[in-house]
Amino acid sequence: MARRVFFSFHYERDVRRIMQVRNSWVVRPEGSAQPFYDAADFEQAKRRAGGIENWIEEQLAGTSVTVVLFGAETYGRPWVLHEIKRSYELQKGILAIDIHGIKDPQNGTDKPGKNPLSHWSIKRNGVDVTFDKIYRTYDWVKDAGYQNMPVWIEAAAKAAGR
Repeated sequence: MARRVFFSFHYERDVRRIMQVRNSWVVRPEGSAQPFYDAADFEQAKRRAGGIENWIEEQLAGTSVTVVLFGAETYGRPWVLHEIKRSYELQKGILAIDIHGIKDPQNGTDKPGKNPLSHWSIKRNGVDVTFDKIYRTYDWVKDAGYQNMPVWIEAAAKAAGR
């Protein structure tokens, strides 16, 4: 079953890696994804009433899963953290994919970054448990993301009851 997916990522640093993930998703005959936004969309959203926060809400609407694509500097990005928090609050399926090993055509691979899911935690039996312990994390290169991302997305959706 094709899922509508929201992709969260650090645009400026990882755009060429993101495009490879995007292209692998778009070419699938049954793939149905929320469009990846580009810099122009993001800049336009800043100028609209309600700004980026409203734009994120619009992008999350109708999706069942949020895929956090993270590289070397994604962890500290405020809008990525906001997107994760809102996805949790909206009870979306969530998963993270480490993209540092994807070769950027200009810069090659990147250094690993901290998983943004580890920023958030919830109490379980009186203990703080970070999201990276609750939701699955994959490595695009090592875990064969091109072949497996649809399976990962479906598993995240089912885990969230969607």
